[in-house]
Amino acid sequence: MRGCEAAVMIHPTNASVTWGQALAWRLERHLLDPIGSESVAEVVRRCGAVLAMDESLAELALGTRRRTSQPGKLADALADGTLIKAFAFRGSMHYLSPEDGGIYLALRSAGRQWELPSWVEYYRLNPSDWPDFRAAVREALNDGPLTIPELGEAMTRHRAYRHLKSVFDEGAGTLVKPLTWQGDMSFGPPRDGQHTFQRLDTNPRWTGIPDLDEAGPRAITGYFRTYGPATFEHIHYWLGNGLSAGRKRLNGWLSGLRDRLVAVNVEGTTAYVVSDDIDSLEGAQPSSAVRFLPGRDQWVMGSGTKDAHVTPPSLRDPVARKSNLVIVGGVVCGTWTRKDDELTVVWLDERPRPDAAIEQETARLAGILGRDLHLSQTL
Repeated sequence: MRGCEAAVMIHPTNASVTWGQALAWRLERHLLDPIGSESVAEVVRRCGAVLAMDESLAELALGTRRRTSQPGKLADALADGTLIKAFAFRGSMHYLSPEDGGIYLALRSAGRQWELPSWVEYYRLNPSDWPDFRAAVREALNDGPLTIPELGEAMTRHRAYRHLKSVFDEGAGTLVKPLTWQGDMSFGPPRDGQHTFQRLDTNPRWTGIPDLDEAGPRAITGYFRTYGPATFEHIHYWLGNGLSAGRKRLNGWLSGLRDRLVAVNVEGTTAYVVSDDIDSLEGAQPSSAVRFLPGRDQWVMGSGTKDAHVTPPSLRDPVARKSNLVIVGGVVCGTWTRKDDELTVVWLDERPRPDAAIEQETARLAGILGRDLHLSQTL
């Protein structure tokens, strides 16, 4: 038994499923098989977070999980507040739901990076300065979203923050991250190609940053309900490495959830799900669905590229290179690229290539993108 499992000691059950069943259950939770009818906001809420570094990839990640999808729905959701965008996992921009996003930001804030000596020395802001600094930022955003240069201009009018002018002139990329982690602001609609930031507490759907010991169990439960059956190492990867939540904290929260979790034997691997989900997991039937996913989709990012049941070791390289992926039954089997209206699929698996299903998924992708795609070649 691995260290974190031994520390938590959840008693095993007689539940046993195959990896085909496990991945099929997870595909349903991801709205990938069957495809869902939920709004873009609900898709994000289901996934926990969706990477926002490339808007076109984020649009595709959501579109491929919806029966009907139109361009611009993601921007609409950000504008009307049904989605928020903040720095979250691994310091990258992510779409989050305003109802649940606070639990991930609470974990991201737990490390209190702004109190590190290197931060204090570089920004000349002591930990005791942060409450006033945060309040000044919120005040600067009272009249609406600001770009970083505009926010810098407003902040450096204060004598206490004039020394930060060069930081804002350089983009303030690191300085502003804790302000989103702590719920002071989030990304607003872009303006003339520039990011803007807006107050987060003016969003009526925003539920705030919960207490850390409330946020931790909620984040863990949410992970198991979307990415299960999963091991505790998956939890440490996603919430520990991803949000710097800390191994000791995570083990403590896992221990507190031991009465809500069920151990499942997945072809010799001990994994866990929320007890309410065990019946649907055991009833799942293996999937053969072919799906085209964008690079760095939550399907592979949430489980991690080291999860060989999703990403075979021989295919870790294209996944790491952010290639667009072809999955079959939840397993990465190839890549796809698009040039104008021509689509090329590269098949990298030993099993027979499902040409008919690839053709069908090409047609579905064409509808999502609103283009007249044709499959130029399958290699």
